[in-house]
Amino acid sequence: MSPVVVPPVGARIRQARTARGMSLRGLAREIGVSASLISQIETGKSQPSVSTLYAITTALSIPVESLFDAEGETARTPVSAVVGAPPDTVLHALAAFAADPGRRIGPLVGSGEREVLELDSGVIWERLGHVPGADVDFLRVTYRPGGTSSSAGGLMRHPGTEYGYLTSGELVLTLGFEEHVIRPGDAVCFESTTPHRYRNDGSEPAVGVWFVFSMG
Repeated sequence: MSPVVVPPVGARIRQARTARGMSLRGLAREIGVSASLISQIETGKSQPSVSTLYAITTALSIPVESLFDAEGETARTPVSAVVGAPPDTVLHALAAFAADPGRRIGPLVGSGEREVLELDSGVIWERLGHVPGADVDFLRVTYRPGGTSSSAGGLMRHPGTEYGYLTSGELVLTLGFEEHVIRPGDAVCFESTTPHRYRNDGSEPAVGVWFVFSMG
């Protein structure tokens, strides 16, 4: 697999925060987390959940993609080498999925050739392909038993639209004030600006295919 650029995402968050004149405590207060967590993320000592990353970029009024710009970066690390890595490297691995939006992935991606990313909340992303110019993530998503899209238990919201199809296991989708149980063969679609969370309350992994469009 071709190596991908791994930019310092925590440092980019810090740059965006200071550029807006927002203090570390101010950002923490805005998204409802501790200042210590923000500090650990910015220094690469901790990894955020998906929901925390979206909350940070929303509070700073910046697109997630802006954290993955590769300008000036020369260090390269294969995504496959980061799976199971210490927390201070997993945040950097998250950048790999969008570090080079012009990079073609496909047209054929074999089952052993997928870029794999394991998040801290029991969620595994496997990238299935990418066409330059298309604002979409095409992913095989696995939620381990007890896995959730928000390690803190809160709901997340972000720009865009998402479509999902579950192939095995069972997921609970909290969407606004409602809960939906997703079983194999079920599909979901909704605007990602609606507060939502996925969790696996079962004893087996829940696996599905997700399309997440960054533009709604």
